[in-house]
Amino acid sequence: MNIAPYINLDGQCADAVAFYEKALQAKVKGIMRFGDMPNEDHPIPDEAKNRVMHAAIEIDGTTIMFSDTFPGQPFTYGDQLSIAIVTNDMERLKSIYHALADGGQVIMELQKTFWSPLYGMVKDKFGIQWQLNGEECKE
Repeated sequence: MNIAPYINLDGQCADAVAFYEKALQAKVKGIMRFGDMPNEDHPIPDEAKNRVMHAAIEIDGTTIMFSDTFPGQPFTYGDQLSIAIVTNDMERLKSIYHALADGGQVIMELQKTFWSPLYGMVKDKFGIQWQLNGEECKE
């Protein structure tokens, strides 16, 4: 299981990734924009296409992940950091999700997405936001 900080921004994500790449001598592991999403049923508005859906950098073996908000989503400075848990143990992921949701607030139900077999978001009872991301085994 990997645990990583996840920074959310409001349209400045690509600039932040470039800044941290240089400032922290980091390696960009990837950038996916909202315009890269499969969108047959839900076309992406033009103002969202170039925003970053997910990016990651690596600094000496530690990963920091980033994304922009989708246009129209609420954004509050100070609330832009969450913790991401990535694992290929789906039963453990479900257990962690339900434990964190107890007394907290479910932001996104645990579900299959186009990037993950199981993904959900929870704000725990202490106000900490968690992203739980299932990763398929690569054997």
